[in-house]
Amino acid sequence: MSDKKDQYKKTYPISWEQLHRDSKALAWRLVELQEWEGIIAITRGGLVPAAIIARELDIHMVDTVCISSYTWQAQGEINIIKPVDKDGDGWLLIDDLVDTGKTAAVVRNMIPRAHFATVYAKPAGRPVVDTFITEVSQETWILFPWDSESRFVQPIAGIKQEKL
Repeated sequence: MSDKKDQYKKTYPISWEQLHRDSKALAWRLVELQEWEGIIAITRGGLVPAAIIARELDIHMVDTVCISSYTWQAQGEINIIKPVDKDGDGWLLIDDLVDTGKTAAVVRNMIPRAHFATVYAKPAGRPVVDTFITEVSQETWILFPWDSESRFVQPIAGIKQEKL
């Protein structure tokens, strides 16, 4: 299991508002492709974007494929908790992020005919997805709003004063 501090050199914080805007932008791309039978959200990260996209595309059939591969600080073994028993024809497969592509490849093999869309993509995982909105570098850790909270940060000038 690799630790995030070893491979991630940058942090990209995402606010709830930005996630909503980016998910809606993804819906704009998807609405023009075809009418969809339903959405399969990859849990847990894909739940929020899937809900936004389902609303925007007026889709009421939402299923989940439940996979665990991350803790808050590392990517580890892929654990399929709940598979989906369909080939995906006419379905959208939604996730928040494709990182290394390992989890995405497992899901893609499980549901091969689904249209795979993510809000964010990194270069190593991009080939596995069909549609995405924003690409970030491989060494960037995306800090999603459900993993963070707002708090006071001391001004830089105050930090400098403390070191003197």
